[in-house]
Amino acid sequence: MNKPAADVPAAALTFARQLTEKVWFNALWFQGTWFCAVLGQNELLAVTLGLIGLHFALVPKRLRELRQLALLGGIGMAIDAGLSALGVFQFTGGVLLPLWLCGLWLAFATTLGRSLAFFASRPWLAALAGGLVLPFNYYAGSRLGAVEFGWPLWQSLLIMAVIWAVMLPTLYSLHQRLFQASE
Repeated sequence: MNKPAADVPAAALTFARQLTEKVWFNALWFQGTWFCAVLGQNELLAVTLGLIGLHFALVPKRLRELRQLALLGGIGMAIDAGLSALGVFQFTGGVLLPLWLCGLWLAFATTLGRSLAFFASRPWLAALAGGLVLPFNYYAGSRLGAVEFGWPLWQSLLIMAVIWAVMLPTLYSLHQRLFQASE
């Protein structure tokens, strides 16, 4: 028996909401957002924000998601703003923290409980990834013209490696205590 036409949009919305929680979908969505933010910067800011808005519109628990993105994304933004204030990062126009990078941190916060959740129970692996992968992302961003380093490259990468080797496991710990306990 065919479903009535009124049930089709409801079924599509239910499917989309379930999709936002899938590991593979979150990983693809984040990579798309990363490319828009880093490659497009201000020119694709509307697309970056649109992708975040779409995620927020579809996620089943919006209030929890808003709190998660505000806290965990906010920590990333604060650290980057601090590194920028110290001169480690230099952004176009001399801004402390560009809006596209703020959007990228909000998008990254969605991965902690989804596509990158396997790090949560492995703090040593999260520390290793934080110390290696996050500085590499900034290096890739510098090669793509999104950021310049105001300090020698090795010093900038070393500072980021130390900070993120500590902070990434901390973000997972916060995520588990504050957002998974309420589920």
